[in-house]
Amino acid sequence: MADWRRIGADIGSATGQTFQRVAARPVGGGSINQRFVLNADGQRYFVKLNRAELSDMFAAEAEALKALHQCGAIRVPAPIHHGVHADQAWLAIEYIALGSATHGSAFVAGRRLATMHRQCQAERFGWHRDNTIGSTHQPNAWRDDWAAFWRDNRLGFQLEEAARNGYHGELQRKGEQLLLHLPALIDHAPRPSLLHGDLWGGNIGYSQDGEPVIFDPATYYGDAEADLAMTELFGGFGRSFYDGYQTILKIDLGYPLRKVLYNLYHILNHANLFGGGYPSQALHMMDRLLGELKAV
Repeated sequence: MADWRRIGADIGSATGQTFQRVAARPVGGGSINQRFVLNADGQRYFVKLNRAELSDMFAAEAEALKALHQCGAIRVPAPIHHGVHADQAWLAIEYIALGSATHGSAFVAGRRLATMHRQCQAERFGWHRDNTIGSTHQPNAWRDDWAAFWRDNRLGFQLEEAARNGYHGELQRKGEQLLLHLPALIDHAPRPSLLHGDLWGGNIGYSQDGEPVIFDPATYYGDAEADLAMTELFGGFGRSFYDGYQTILKIDLGYPLRKVLYNLYHILNHANLFGGGYPSQALHMMDRLLGELKAV
């Protein structure tokens, strides 16, 4: 059981307040962390809990939220504080009451994501620290070359994880072929844009006045198309979202194929986390990409 009084006291210290009454209620959503709304003298905070040994995951998330918040292009919950008490790590962030999208909300969300990709950039690909994608370690060592970054820090890493999880044979053979020829698929010259990194439909919502909000990031600097690709992986964004995006950044003609390459990373991660039909889906994606290479 979480020590909510101590967590409340730590939040109070971080915000310069003293709370007399602290209470928490669980909320749904998410399969990795426990989630709560903490009420402290009428002020609300969103709090995640997990095992103490995963405290670095929350530290990385707090830094990602800070970077996205400082970019200012699209709303994210501001990080408040994080820490460890006894056997539990915790992260407190700004509480934003979510409602439903209004007419035009998805269009605005697309414009704001594209604005983030265009305005908030770096000189290299990666991040100043590693973080997690879901509960999987995500290496972010800086690279000057995007194809090399995607080969080593993304697909190559997931293939190594897959081998450790017992996925050998075709998955590894085709994966190795793909890694060898990756520059032929990544044949454009993207700028290192600030990415959410895990932007599926469950990680975007709308405030009660319809303002788009993104959360649960796995942030790094990379090709903006990698964020865009994941919005299509499980659906839920709608045509107007992409229309809004293209008012700021035009989608390149080569994107439909690179989308498969970028989403292969997430499908491999799902294979490593959940098994099921994901290894077969990864093989189908590899076949399509390798088929395109043979056609060139």
